[in-house]
Amino acid sequence: MNHWKPVPLEQASRLLNHGPTVLVTSASGGRRNIMAAAWSMPVEFVPPRVSVVIDKKTFTKELVASGGVFGLCIPGAVLIDLTYAVGSVSGREVDKFRRYGIEARPGPVLGVPVLEAGCSAWMECRLIPEAHTEDAYDTCFAEVLSAAADSRIFQGGHWEWREDNRDLHTIHHLGAGLFVRAAEPIRARALPGNSA
Repeated sequence: MNHWKPVPLEQASRLLNHGPTVLVTSASGGRRNIMAAAWSMPVEFVPPRVSVVIDKKTFTKELVASGGVFGLCIPGAVLIDLTYAVGSVSGREVDKFRRYGIEARPGPVLGVPVLEAGCSAWMECRLIPEAHTEDAYDTCFAEVLSAAADSRIFQGGHWEWREDNRDLHTIHHLGAGLFVRAAEPIRARALPGNSA
């Protein structure tokens, strides 16, 4: 029996769209915002650079473009409801930090709001201007200038998913408010003939 079925091209991105959901924080001109983003990824090692997709029509995109900086906070499973909420409401009319009682502190290098309670990690990022893409694409590229992680789940450069830190496991948005939690690490075994 053949289980392979065509996927409509407008849904093709969902095949890759289950990396960790991030909370994008921004501040400029005395205003601040927080939104959820399902699409983010590292793009270079040294200097560390990342990309994140932020719809060009959003208030977050305005603040990021104006201030040139943003934060990426990686929520743990305990923040699923909050993550969905801040991704469903515009910050143009309401301060989501106040509305949802979100505690943030200024990051040590750029001063962008970073969240620690319920998050497994955060990064402060400086936008890399891409003049030819700013009006055409939603993708933002940035250099990471500072980062921190909760040592209960990230140590020595590696994630450590365990039963005792389940609330900090990263979450992955599948669409329409459905998330999965990263869990059950599986160690690969060397195959015969593998010299690594």
